[in-house]
Amino acid sequence: MTSTSALDPGNDPSLRRPLLPPPNKAVTEKLCIDDMLQKYCGEFGPWQLRHFVLTSLAWALEAFHTMVMIFADRVPKWKCLGPECDAATTSFCGLQPGSWTWSGGEEGSTVAEWWLICEEKYKVGLVQALFFGGCMIGAGVFGHLSDSKLGRKGSLTIVCILNAIFGCLTAWSPNYLIYLLLRVLTGFSTGGVGLCAFVLATEPVGPTKRGTAGMSTFYFFSTGIALLSGIAYIFRSWRALYIASSIPSVLFLILVLPFLNESPRWYLVRGKMNEAMNLMHIIAKSNGHHLPDGVVLALDEEENDESSNDKQNYKEEWATKEAITGSVLDVIKSPMTRVRLFLAVAINFLCSVVYYGLSLNVVNLKTNLYLAVLLNAVAEMPAFTLTALLLDKFGRKPLAIGTLWFSGLFCLLGSLVKNDGIWKVMRMVCGILGIFGMAGTYNLLFIYTIELFPTVVRNAALGCATQAAQMGAILAPFVVVLGGALPFAAFALCGIVGGILAFYLPETLNKPLYDTMAGMEDGEGA
Repeated sequence: MTSTSALDPGNDPSLRRPLLPPPNKAVTEKLCIDDMLQKYCGEFGPWQLRHFVLTSLAWALEAFHTMVMIFADRVPKWKCLGPECDAATTSFCGLQPGSWTWSGGEEGSTVAEWWLICEEKYKVGLVQALFFGGCMIGAGVFGHLSDSKLGRKGSLTIVCILNAIFGCLTAWSPNYLIYLLLRVLTGFSTGGVGLCAFVLATEPVGPTKRGTAGMSTFYFFSTGIALLSGIAYIFRSWRALYIASSIPSVLFLILVLPFLNESPRWYLVRGKMNEAMNLMHIIAKSNGHHLPDGVVLALDEEENDESSNDKQNYKEEWATKEAITGSVLDVIKSPMTRVRLFLAVAINFLCSVVYYGLSLNVVNLKTNLYLAVLLNAVAEMPAFTLTALLLDKFGRKPLAIGTLWFSGLFCLLGSLVKNDGIWKVMRMVCGILGIFGMAGTYNLLFIYTIELFPTVVRNAALGCATQAAQMGAILAPFVVVLGGALPFAAFALCGIVGGILAFYLPETLNKPLYDTMAGMEDGEGA
C-alpha cells in the first residue's frame, strides 16, 4: 500500500525546504557567502572546525613526501678498514676503493647504495632540484584544475592517489635514473597538495576567522616534519622509509576524504546553486543555527540585486552567465589582478630562496640528524603562533613587510660575522632568527595570497605563487654551495627586496573574500 507521504510531497520532511524558492515565493534576501556565514550559518563553528582539521591533515602528507629526502639521501657514517686511511679524518674521496666502507651498510641511504659521492655527489642535488621542479609544474596544473573542472576536493583526491602510488613505487627503484624519475613524479603530485588543502580548508570559514585559521594550517606541516623524523628513526632503510611515509596518504584517502565536503564557493562560481545552498544549510544546522527560507546565495557582484526575485529569473540568471575558465589568463587580463600576481610571485620566490636555503643548514650541523630535523620543525611553530596573533591586529601588509625585513636583517648580520671561534655561534643564532622570521612570512603569504584574488581564479593565482616558491626552492641549494658569507648575503638581499615589494600590495584585513572579478573591482573601487 502506498504511503501518504509518497503521494503528498508536503508530508516528506526532505522536501519541505526547497533549495530554490518556488515560483510564487519571492527571494527575500540575496547574500554572498561571507555575509551568509556571518549572519546565519556561523563563521567558525563545529562544522568548520571539523572540516578544517580533517582537510589540513593533508599538509602533513606534503611534509612527508617533501622532507623524506633529508633522510633517504643523507650521507651515512663511514669507517676505515686499513691503516692507510687513518690520516683521512674528513673525506673519503681520496681513499683507495676497499680501504673504507659504510658503517651501517648500503641499504640505509641512496647515497650509500648507489655511491653518490665525490664526483657523483651532484646527483643528490639534482634529485632535490628536480623534485621541486615537479612541484612547480604540479602546482600550476592542479591550481587550474581545482578552480575549473575537478574542484578543490576532486583535485586533492587525485594528488593524494598519485602521491601514494609514486611514493610506494620509489621504494622499488632499481637504479638512480628510475629513482630520479619517480621523485619528479612525486613532486608533480605533491605540488598540488598544499594549495588544494589550504583553499578547501579556509573557504568555508567566515571573514573574521579566516586569517587565524589560514595561519594555523602550517602547524600541520611542521608537525608532519616532526613525525617524519620519528618514522625515519624507526625505519632506517631508505626503501622502507619511502613505504612508511607513503602509507599515510592511503589512510587519508580511506579515512578522511570521504567525510570532506566540496567548497561552497566553488559550487557557487560554477553555477551549482542547489549544491551550494544544500551545503550552507548543513553548515548552519551543524553549527546550531537556522538558515531561513527565501535567503539565497549570490555572487558578490549580485548581492542584494532585486532585479530578479522569482525562481525562474534567478535560474535564468545562472544559465546565461558566462563560464569562467579559472586559468592564469583570466588573472592577467585584469590590470588589478595582473599587478597583484606579479608581486605575489616575486615575493613567494624570494621567500622560498631564504626559507629552504636556511633549512638546508640542518645537515651541516654535525649533530644527530633526527634530533636536528625535529628541533628545526619545532622552532618554526613559535613564528606561526606569533604571526597568527598579530595578523588581525596589524594587518597582512605590515606583518609581511616586518617579517621579511626581520629575516633579512639577521641574514645580513650573519654575512658580516666571521665563521670561526665564538663568531660561529653568532652566525648560527643569526640563521635561527632568519628562518624564524621567514617561517612567519611563509605562513602569512598563503592567507594573504588567497585574499588578493577572487574565487574564480584563486587557486590559479595561488598555483602561480606556489610555482614561484618551488623555483626558489630549486635555486636555494645552489646558493648554499657558494659557501662562506655569500649565502647569508644573498638571503639578506632576498628578504629586504621582498619587503620592499610588499609595500605595493593592498591591505586585505577585514575585506570580503570576493567571488568574481567584477565584485572585487567594484569592492576595491577600481
